[in-house]
Amino acid sequence: MSFEEEGLSPRNVEAYLAENTAVREALRLPARVSVEAHLLARGEYNANFTFVHPETGRRLLFRVNLGSQMHLDDQIGYEAHALELLAPSGRTPKVLYVDSSKAYFGKGVLVEEWLPGRPLDYATDMNLAAALLADIHAVALPSDHALVVPDDALGAIVDECEAMFAVYERWSEAHEATVARVARLARMARETASRPHAPRVRHIVSTELNSRNFLINEGDTSYLVDWEKPVAGEAEQDIAHFLVPTTTFWKTDTVLDAGAIDRFVEAYVRAVAGRFSTDGIRERTADYLSVTCLRGLTWCAMAYAQHMSGERSVADDYTLGKIEAYLDDRFLAFIEREYFGVS
Repeated sequence: MSFEEEGLSPRNVEAYLAENTAVREALRLPARVSVEAHLLARGEYNANFTFVHPETGRRLLFRVNLGSQMHLDDQIGYEAHALELLAPSGRTPKVLYVDSSKAYFGKGVLVEEWLPGRPLDYATDMNLAAALLADIHAVALPSDHALVVPDDALGAIVDECEAMFAVYERWSEAHEATVARVARLARMARETASRPHAPRVRHIVSTELNSRNFLINEGDTSYLVDWEKPVAGEAEQDIAHFLVPTTTFWKTDTVLDAGAIDRFVEAYVRAVAGRFSTDGIRERTADYLSVTCLRGLTWCAMAYAQHMSGERSVADDYTLGKIEAYLDDRFLAFIEREYFGVS
């Protein structure tokens, strides 16, 4: 089905803005003045368009929800609510209008401010990222926050890993060596997740911190966008997801060494500046690092099996190449050695 057949072209967005009285009132769009929409980017779960407000000249983002990684009925409403909670940080987009009715596109709609910035560079922007994350995690979580609260975040990630890897294991052409190696890592991750630990303060965490979700502005405010999977969880989950090679190597060729990881955690603690406790942060981050690596590997294994069996195609040749690199014996051995302590 083409983009236009799905009713998701810029012309459909323009028609929504012209015909929906509620959105015109919320955005204070002048009567009988049309706007021109442009496609910004489309992913598996959202399609993003931009348009310029005819009176203010501000560029705005029009986001159409296509699905929910969290299996929520009102994904766009959940995302908008998280952004409203995060507004005091000054690091996320402001919500301008949300439509959970699915009356026009058959999908939820969110209009938010468009923010400037470039993707994060791991070589130059680590201190900026540490300060940004500290500001986000410092937002007080109200008792009635209504966000998903994982009872056992590490255990839930391992559950997800096992479910994804089962797809690869069932594939008739699964590599025996890969199955054995990843299964061993899964057992070790389960042991890590099962270890008792002190209760942690909960924060609003993104759970998805790749370099493209950062908007970096040197000398000005930098931002974090694409809040598709926020939960009330542990700050260390975000820190680990940001640092692991299964994140950094995905859109770049960067793999952070132990020294770079330590320096980032130190910069993060400095940026927190006592706004909340960071006791035990290194130990808890280490737990999340290994389990988060496993999540990246098992997702790649699942996607590769689905692609090769014709069940589901990956996005493009670049993505397929990265998946194959993650499942290469050398990369798996690196993960074993550096994040699971397998000599």
